[in-house]
Amino acid sequence: MKKLSRFEHILEGERISQEEALELLENTDLATLGYLANEIRKKHHPENIATFVIDRNVNYTNVCVAGCKFCAFQRKPSSPDGYVLDTEEILKKVKELVDWGGTTLLMQGGLNPDLPLEFYVELLKSIKKAFPTVQIHSFSAPEVVYLAKIEKLSIEEVLVELKEAGLNSLPGGGAEILSPKVRSFLSPGKCSVEEWEEVHRTAHRLGMTSTATMMFGHVEEPIHIVEHLERVRRIQDETGGFTAFIPWTFKKGNTQLDYLEETSSVYYLKVLALSRIYLDNFKNIQSSHVTQTMQVGIVGLHFGANDLGSVMIEENVISSTSYRVSIPKVEDMVEAIRSAGFIPAQRDTYYNIIRVF
Repeated sequence: MKKLSRFEHILEGERISQEEALELLENTDLATLGYLANEIRKKHHPENIATFVIDRNVNYTNVCVAGCKFCAFQRKPSSPDGYVLDTEEILKKVKELVDWGGTTLLMQGGLNPDLPLEFYVELLKSIKKAFPTVQIHSFSAPEVVYLAKIEKLSIEEVLVELKEAGLNSLPGGGAEILSPKVRSFLSPGKCSVEEWEEVHRTAHRLGMTSTATMMFGHVEEPIHIVEHLERVRRIQDETGGFTAFIPWTFKKGNTQLDYLEETSSVYYLKVLALSRIYLDNFKNIQSSHVTQTMQVGIVGLHFGANDLGSVMIEENVISSTSYRVSIPKVEDMVEAIRSAGFIPAQRDTYYNIIRVF
């Protein structure tokens, strides 16, 4: 315990600075980071429950003009492989979700210049009319910002229309790394850091929740990860509207960044642990079995995470790289959580527990 004495203030819940966070990430060993994060997780979740959600990730279009260097899913507007799902097909997918016992509909697509705000509004209304209990957790900040620009509306005006049509909450997608230096190289065609922040602050002000995410393990440096964490911690201080933080790693294959070496699972666990330590105002931290495999995903439950993400009916974005995504069944998820020494529980979009297994 003598070795841990210099971390006593962290264990007591004292907020750490950006300088301390950088020191932890660069110079603290994995075991120590894991211990600190796990102790903090226990304070947030003394009941030892680890949760998951049953959802469906519907990519309504793959047409996108953003041109992100890390994306293998996007297609140009002129591409013969481009598509837009019609409402009937999407409703069929939602019915399958409901029949399967799912609660959350995650819809995300590209920045498609041919889809006006009316497309989204009518789609949301159709889903809510047919399936009023489904929680629609959809449309990332870049999609909202792009809609605002092509419609010549404010971000708030777009969000109000989407909310009134049935949108319940926003995913944190499109954040990547919230550092202008990184984004200018990685995704110059997407919304700026400030616009991403404005979308989430505005959504929270309008009474919607959202998640915060981070996609790392590419061209960023440790200081950029800390900058990202500071930005989302600051928003959470102001609004309290984030339900969870979800870090995951870049996967190569069919991207413009295939020359990079993917980051290790050890580094993933260090960043996951730092997220729990730094984000003292977040109750929920999610471990990524999708990009890290289930074996590493459940290890993440001992590195600060209390949630293992979702049992998805479909996943298309990561699957479009060379990485083979393995989607677990409910019983697989339950067994995996139990094997890690936790009590499995299904949750909804808002992290309310639906049933304990």
